[in-house]
Amino acid sequence: MRYDVVTLGEPLLRLTPPRYKPLDKADVFEVEVGGSEANTAAALAGLGLSVAYLTRLTDNPLGKLIADTLCGYGVDTHHITWTSRDRVGTYYYEDAAPPRQPRIIYDRAGSAASKIRPSDLPEALFGFEQARVLHLTGITAALSYAANGTALHALKRAEESNWRLSFDVNYRSRLWSPADAQTGIEPFLRVADLAFIPLRDARLIYNQSDATPVERVLDALGAYYPQTVWVMTLGADGSMARDRDGTMWRQPAYPAYTVSRIGSGDAFNAGFLAAYLNKAPLPEALRWGSACAALKRSQPGDIARLSTADVKRVIDAGDGDVLR
Repeated sequence: MRYDVVTLGEPLLRLTPPRYKPLDKADVFEVEVGGSEANTAAALAGLGLSVAYLTRLTDNPLGKLIADTLCGYGVDTHHITWTSRDRVGTYYYEDAAPPRQPRIIYDRAGSAASKIRPSDLPEALFGFEQARVLHLTGITAALSYAANGTALHALKRAEESNWRLSFDVNYRSRLWSPADAQTGIEPFLRVADLAFIPLRDARLIYNQSDATPVERVLDALGAYYPQTVWVMTLGADGSMARDRDGTMWRQPAYPAYTVSRIGSGDAFNAGFLAAYLNKAPLPEALRWGSACAALKRSQPGDIARLSTADVKRVIDAGDGDVLR
């Protein structure tokens, strides 16, 4: 078996004015590589898993920056499709301290990744048991008609090759409506072995009121998709997991000094998935996810710099006390 995880998605360059400057006052931008699937891939590689990343990138210095960055984290980027056309997707992030709110402006229309097609995927990669898991997200499903079709094709090939599917709902209101999202993620969730969803997304997509207890929301998801292990993030309240038989576990968030929240959900997914693939019980996988999210919050940038040793230290410390 060549890879633990293969993932497919759109990488992005993030441009951020330093020192909490508003975007309309910016004269300098710091550049970070991001994108949900790219973040997850890099975090998984840091935890010792073998990971391949599939995308379509513009063959220019910006595309090379993305590929080189991911390669530096240990992600296999050899299967990326390069094109002389199109562009690299970007987004602008205005960091802010209270009472100001952070702001994001996306500039991704017409990106090379949004035009990816099934023919861009390396057919040889999708051999029988060449990977254990295909990890996809709702962002790719919503990105464009072409990206959606390519994700569905990747899913079909993965099923034929005896891979499992990990799916992160990752709802983006700027890409589709809740109703469209519910319809669009259906083909993926119908066969997902493992699914991640924030509580806020579950309430929005599946019309669950704020008064509905989290356990009932999870049970509703389990009724829709009984073959799936559901993992729900609850923000500052931690996370929960629901096994196929309806058993649930809850994990508080580990304390962290927040430097940047960006990418913490992707880091959580990586930690949980790494433990899950190592056959850890679901409560232990929740601890790994929570520890990775805490580590990411303590770091700048979009990508979590993780190691198994750091994750174990967070879990062993429990309350976040300083190790002496």
